[in-house]
Amino acid sequence: MPATDGPERPGDPGPAPAARERDPSAPDAGASSVPHAGDPSVPRAGGSSAPDVGGSSAPRRIGSSVPRGRGWVVGVPGQAHPALAAAASAALEAHSAATAEHDRATLAEVVAEGADGTPTMRIDVLVENAILAALARHPVNVLTEEAGWVDNGSALTLVMDPVDGSANAAAGVPLSAFSAAVAVDGVFTEALTVWLETGRSWWAKAGTPSPLRTTGRTSLPGAAVSLLRPHPANPGAASAWWEVARRAGRVRILSTSCLEGALVAQGATDAFADAATDTHRLVDLAASVVLAEAGGGAVRDVFGRPIGLDTDLTRRWSGVVAASPELADELASVLHDAYETGRTTPAGPSTPA
Repeated sequence: MPATDGPERPGDPGPAPAARERDPSAPDAGASSVPHAGDPSVPRAGGSSAPDVGGSSAPRRIGSSVPRGRGWVVGVPGQAHPALAAAASAALEAHSAATAEHDRATLAEVVAEGADGTPTMRIDVLVENAILAALARHPVNVLTEEAGWVDNGSALTLVMDPVDGSANAAAGVPLSAFSAAVAVDGVFTEALTVWLETGRSWWAKAGTPSPLRTTGRTSLPGAAVSLLRPHPANPGAASAWWEVARRAGRVRILSTSCLEGALVAQGATDAFADAATDTHRLVDLAASVVLAEAGGGAVRDVFGRPIGLDTDLTRRWSGVVAASPELADELASVLHDAYETGRTTPAGPSTPA
């Protein structure tokens, strides 16, 4: 669905002053001189070079990071927890190999049902299996989308989505991500999200100064908001979706929750939300809890449920990731109230008036 473009945002406080001007030496993805997946000098599974998605020059470096500013780097940050770094590196290599060696139909084939009760595509299995093999050297617990809960008796748990945006990845749409959070004794302390097609990554650790800065926006009118797709058959959710679209200045649908959460933490957009459909699982939100808070933002659930470590992947949330606690609270409230109105009103509003 195309983005719903609105007017520019008067009164938007914009990013923090340090992040307001773009460094011309820090190119966006696709413009970097960092070696990419098509470069034979870059290692990947299988030992051969992988073509870029759509023929682009998407940068990729595995096992090292190149500073780019605005809170992101290219590659896996060296300061990341060893288990987190190993998982991310394995995901990058496996994604590169899978997209090089298999066609779209093969990658999109449903081969199982995941621990979360949703269909598992072949690309999900290929990447997750590679990550679990890499984590064999790191005795941590793992909560992952397909295999579910892997208990290794550790105080540390890695909550991860090996391929967020599987349909995008399988189809060749370059919008998918590896995302994971470290939980120590049940508390999220560190997170890493990696854009699989470009190698761009966002990392944060609780208590450690972070270059991440959200836009700082505190109100919804005129904001740039990413949303999950609308659900016309669900009157309450449809009402909620359109109410936010009516108030926002810009709406995007990228179909990759973890990447959208990272973009909020970076300050590229003001907010991201599930419009009361209860689509989100913990693996979709765990990293954003750490990343958004490190950048000055906040994460909420539309229905007020706490977002914390839970090994039951069938649990669902309607997550809100926003540039400030004020915006997160307002967005959650607007979605909740519009959902209740649409749900209880006969033939509730599903399109804007």
